[in-house]
Amino acid sequence: MSVEIKIRKGETIDKALRRLKKKIDREGVIKDVRAKRGYEKPCERRRRKTKVKNFNSYLRKKWDNA
Repeated sequence: MSVEIKIRKGETIDKALRRLKKKIDREGVIKDVRAKRGYEKPCERRRRKTKVKNFNSYLRKKWDNA
């Protein structure tokens, strides 16, 4: 996984870093690295997935009522 950006002429380092971070986030590099950091037990995986599922349903319910 190699993610690279080219700094445009006259572009500040801050803007280039922001573009790099967005590109990394879109490609899911950070999520993959965190997932592969160590072994995750099946019960922990299920617990994490249900937690995410519950949180997403909470957000949907919250925004549907607004």
